[in-house]
Amino acid sequence: MIADDSKHQKVAEASPIKLWHEMPYTLRNLLLSDILIRFCERIPDAFVVIWATRFIAQPVSELTFGFLSAIESITAVIIYFPVAYFADRFGKKRFVLITFLFFTSFPLVLLYSHSFDLLLVAFVVRGLKEFGEPTRKALIMDLAPEGRKTAMFGLYYLIRDVLVAFAAFGGALLWQHSPELNLKVAFVFGILGSIWFARYGSNESIEVEKAI
Repeated sequence: MIADDSKHQKVAEASPIKLWHEMPYTLRNLLLSDILIRFCERIPDAFVVIWATRFIAQPVSELTFGFLSAIESITAVIIYFPVAYFADRFGKKRFVLITFLFFTSFPLVLLYSHSFDLLLVAFVVRGLKEFGEPTRKALIMDLAPEGRKTAMFGLYYLIRDVLVAFAAFGGALLWQHSPELNLKVAFVFGILGSIWFARYGSNESIEVEKAI
């Protein structure tokens, strides 16, 4: 006789506010860390090409910048599967934290990259920021409560992307003041996000009580 699991399934919830109250603290901590890390990424993102082709001591051509971008993509592709394999064996938190540290490192490495050789290192680091991205997405699903995984995934990205949209505007203001300041502020956001996740991040979901 086939068991009827329908009575154990939660009714679909469309309200972001109600979903937020059901989001476990462990997932909220990942979300906050991720927002800070994405600020680290987005603040300098639009200006990396300008930095490499205009501001450094030995600027590269636009064609060379395209080559550096290809190196970034190749680096990301190479590490995807090995990292996913080891994350399933040894736990996801450490791999997500390593990912955040690569995000954090890129603005600082770029700040001191004033030649092609150093830019090459910087773009390898930029590719390594994809180190645990599939693992982070899997962790979101692990931390989301049963019966709410798809909705929680959507809410997570809704909150993150809406807030991180302001980073590009802030990055433009910082760049107008000083390109170096832009990269330093991005680095600070990365440090904050990494520290928060190292302290409060988890591999386990803890349900929060619904607000009355």
